[in-house]
Amino acid sequence: MTSFTEILSQNEASIYTSPDQAISDINPLMYGGFTEHMGRCIYGGIYDPKNENNLIDENGFRTDVIDCMKELKVPVVRYPGGNFVATYRWQDGVGPREKRPKRPELAWLGTESNHFGTDEFMLWCEKVGAEPYLALNMGTGTLEDALAWLEYCNSEQDTHYANMRRANGHEKPYKVKYWALGNEIWGPWQVEQDTKEHYAKKAHQWAKALKLLDPSITLILCGKNGHSDWDRYVLQESIQWIDMHSIHMYTFGREHCENVTSPKAAERAIEMTSAMIDLARCDFDYEGYMSGSIDTSAKKLTRPTICFDEWNVWDPTRAPGDKGAEELYDLSDALAVAVWLNVFVRQAKHIGMATIAQSVNVIAPLMTTERGIIKQTTYWPLLLFSKYMRGKSLATHVRSAAYKGKTFPSWLASTMELPLLDVSAALSEDGWMNLAVVNISETEAMSTTLPEVAGPVEIFIVGGKSNHIRDNNQEGAEKVTIRGSCWDGHGKFTFEEHSFTLLRWKLRTCRQ
Repeated sequence: MTSFTEILSQNEASIYTSPDQAISDINPLMYGGFTEHMGRCIYGGIYDPKNENNLIDENGFRTDVIDCMKELKVPVVRYPGGNFVATYRWQDGVGPREKRPKRPELAWLGTESNHFGTDEFMLWCEKVGAEPYLALNMGTGTLEDALAWLEYCNSEQDTHYANMRRANGHEKPYKVKYWALGNEIWGPWQVEQDTKEHYAKKAHQWAKALKLLDPSITLILCGKNGHSDWDRYVLQESIQWIDMHSIHMYTFGREHCENVTSPKAAERAIEMTSAMIDLARCDFDYEGYMSGSIDTSAKKLTRPTICFDEWNVWDPTRAPGDKGAEELYDLSDALAVAVWLNVFVRQAKHIGMATIAQSVNVIAPLMTTERGIIKQTTYWPLLLFSKYMRGKSLATHVRSAAYKGKTFPSWLASTMELPLLDVSAALSEDGWMNLAVVNISETEAMSTTLPEVAGPVEIFIVGGKSNHIRDNNQEGAEKVTIRGSCWDGHGKFTFEEHSFTLLRWKLRTCRQ
């Protein structure tokens, strides 16, 4: 949560926050990842059995990808889609590889070998140290298929699909906690696109059945963008059984400031989704009370959180999905990702999970080659946030000039405040104050009064005066990375032009 006072001069900026102003815990699941059978995300990304450069383990998994996912401390990974899931038969991806059928893949118009499936994904998650998050096929799939997959993954009983898992060499259940009720079913690009009325009825019935089989699971409802009538309707019809509501959004802009301010649209979407969740809960309570139909022995109506399980910077004309979506990110995109993450920290009380789409090769912070891995510009803000922006989200007040130019979407300029300093703050459990600041101005550094700090202050900068806004990272030429230094905490601090800066200081003293 950030309040903002607009001023005319960029030289009088100030930021205020305090460790006493905690507003919410930051859910670690906010730093989740996403892997889909799309382009080179799975084959040639996390799974590359034909690699001849000693980059794989005994399972064919890319060890450099695993190392980077560990460095990012990715807590949860969504799989297998995405649009891919709408025609996916999970049964095709288990058992001996030589017996797995090849299938036409309709989302991205390819062929799916099914050489990587449920058991491989579970093993990969174990190596990464992440929890699995599975999306159910509510396109061509049936409730019977969904129950079978849940049984295969989670059941300890002496039943058909649990025994199939055991026969495939996995005696213990995987205990998958997170399950999505479909993906973007509202979209015209989906196989089995559906209406909000039919989907809501179907989701309600599926959720009830899935919870009967395993009451411990967390179910995620298929939302849209957080500010649509689809979101309102499906929440009101299914609120009794779901634990999170999924929304998706991608941002971009051809001009730098348009690009970096675009993620503020997600902040408004989160606020509106939160209001729709409360509206659905109010309606459920009121109608149940008036009719006497509320069953108090049924699921307690806790407040669902938001699962922002597809987010990123993506220009589909620059990186078309049907051609693998291998986006080459520049410094402007890295700053946009930092603003995205600032949004999540500010709105932490509403966020139960967020998963960047995607983790490897497809609009991703990591790109693999036959010879190694490229950490794109967007990798570095992800790393700094995941490493340090944990604990409790703190309220902040920002006083700075504002951006007044073109925005995407166009309504953003008339709906949201767009300070040139985009800020979030976090208090870690071990007593460190963390201040994340994006100076979105392409040309102007900003001298800023900060809250009282106890120096020395650790400084981490991505971008700034040492970089051009269009610098990118390619194999053998890493132009954008993290610059570290220290500051005594006295006087004003200058945030360099087009930069993301993370400042850290220990409360009372950091000389221990």
